[in-house]
Amino acid sequence: MLWDWQFAFSILPQILAALKITISATFAGFLLALILGMLFMFLSRSRVQPVSVVVKWLVQFIRNTPLLVQLYFVFYVFPELGVSLSPFTAGVIGLGIHYSTYLSEVFRSGIDAVPKGQWEACRALNFTRSQTWWKIIIPQGIPPVIPVIGNYLISMFKDTPLLSAITLVEILQTAKIIGSGTFRYLESFTIVGVLFFLLSYPASKLVKYMENRWNPRY
Repeated sequence: MLWDWQFAFSILPQILAALKITISATFAGFLLALILGMLFMFLSRSRVQPVSVVVKWLVQFIRNTPLLVQLYFVFYVFPELGVSLSPFTAGVIGLGIHYSTYLSEVFRSGIDAVPKGQWEACRALNFTRSQTWWKIIIPQGIPPVIPVIGNYLISMFKDTPLLSAITLVEILQTAKIIGSGTFRYLESFTIVGVLFFLLSYPASKLVKYMENRWNPRY
């Protein structure tokens, strides 16, 4: 099968329209992952032992089960519990919960890297727990791990094709539909691959730049 430029240009608008869904799902899921990741990090450090134990166990469980299984659970099992979700909403929730467990560990590593002397200084100055966290610890612990957070954003973007398993018509599913209807897969899948590269590669270079800026030793 030879490449057909006319066919490629004819399907490009359809694929670009689906790309909007892919990008929207990525950023919505990542925003949810950031919020839940920070929440899990705080709860895992809770002084209430049962809370910290349950959260740590939950994080490990989610991290060690496949994203695809979690997406199926959210989309197909939740309705059995009385919670029906659209494919987009289910995809965002699935991506957000899955990646929040990784981000919680990233946040934890950043916080643990803050020298203990900073905590002691806050206690000596009679800072409240809230002041200690938001004015001293987080401003020092989070910036160095931003490059790692960026890498997870790229990974999430590349995992969005899994959302086709729960009937979300994103960019890869669109390519499949075009291929099954025309029996021409070369152009549609090539365009999808190129688009993923054009978005992922500049993002990876930006992450590398940020890593060199915050961690010059690397």
